[in-house]
Amino acid sequence: MNEPIVARHWLALAAPKAAPVVATSTVLILGRIWNANGAEHSVGNAALMVVLASGAAAAGAFASAGRAGDRVIAGTAFAASGGLAVAGVAGYADGWSLPLLLWVLATATAYGIAARYWRTDRRQSVAHERHTADRYAEHGHVERVEALRAGAQIEVARSGALYAEQLATALLTRAALPGFDPAALTTAGLPALPTSTTPKEH
Repeated sequence: MNEPIVARHWLALAAPKAAPVVATSTVLILGRIWNANGAEHSVGNAALMVVLASGAAAAGAFASAGRAGDRVIAGTAFAASGGLAVAGVAGYADGWSLPLLLWVLATATAYGIAARYWRTDRRQSVAHERHTADRYAEHGHVERVEALRAGAQIEVARSGALYAEQLATALLTRAALPGFDPAALTTAGLPALPTSTTPKEH
């Protein structure tokens, strides 16, 4: 009934909160490494990143269109589009101002989107915990009632066994008294005592 309480490590608790900034920082760092290796002011590389970012954005738009749209695929496609755009700017620009500005905007946007999912997940977790606690309380009440009922039945059976033992002891004690005559009791109109408890064989 009672589940063990498992304390999660602080890294496991902090990892989801740090994921957006880690992702955008990784894209910025890779973009600057690409910049240092010849992508600065390269029109071909910039055009490639524009095409890739536009394609990812278009894929996200198609995935989210209609009632049958997949939110996970759409979110992944839009995130890829934003990452490609930041990487393209970080690789093409010759300074840090514009890449850092886009990094801040991308990080803030990522946290804004993630916060919505975190709130939804938190509400679902709280609702599940409440439902589980209600079920535990209900089943605990039923178990307590059944335990009381079983205890009462055991006490009744124990009382019956004790009464039968006391009755048998009284009969044996009366039969062992001097001058006890079962025939005299029968003559006096009292019920006769059984003379034997051994069943007859047929």
